[in-house]
Amino acid sequence: MSETTHLQLPLLAAAQAQKHVTMNEALAQLDALTQLAVLSRTLAAPPPAPEEGARYLVGQGASGEWAGEEGKLAWFDAGVWRFLQPQEGWRAFVADEGASLLFSAGVWRQEAAELLGISANGAAFRAKVIEADHVIAAGAFNDTALAIPDRAVVLAVTGRVLETLTGATSWALGVAADPQRYGNGIGAVADSTVVGVSGVPTAYYGATPLRISAQGADFTGGRLRLAIHYLMFTSPS
Repeated sequence: MSETTHLQLPLLAAAQAQKHVTMNEALAQLDALTQLAVLSRTLAAPPPAPEEGARYLVGQGASGEWAGEEGKLAWFDAGVWRFLQPQEGWRAFVADEGASLLFSAGVWRQEAAELLGISANGAAFRAKVIEADHVIAAGAFNDTALAIPDRAVVLAVTGRVLETLTGATSWALGVAADPQRYGNGIGAVADSTVVGVSGVPTAYYGATPLRISAQGADFTGGRLRLAIHYLMFTSPS
């Protein structure tokens, strides 16, 4: 093994000459990755006069010295641009937006803000949002990998059609016990949206997948993005 698993830091070899070169390389990479804060994530080409150590997330349509490096971390080190592929779960602060990002499912996503109420002894509630994309499988309905967490109180479930749903003329959003709880007759074409507000906040006692049901005919394909908006609670110490 010539580099570490997660940060891809170079490792010293047995009886290696000029060990300081490898050690300095590892330290430079750690310096770029630790407490990751980038200047921007929208540039598609490197700035004309970068400062030493400047860090960016490479934007779409990258060109010049950044060509082919979309989504990667770019940092300017000793007069050259270096790149590293982000790994699942990495976080970064984007200075020109004041935003915190999470690398999930192969893309950088803005982290959901979390509202918090907490007592002196640790009893707390949190307002949270989780989201995921779902590729439609053929059939009358799909149960998603995105699940309502155990003991969550759901305020709403929202969604957007990313790729037109085929086969069905419309669709419903809910759970197995109530397949239309969060909407029905929802448009199947790309960019159709649903905001399924709970008439009464609904508690779930066990992780519960969302169910997407075809209307008019069975599904044959398509892709959705779904989000669950909910409250979670913790007991006091």
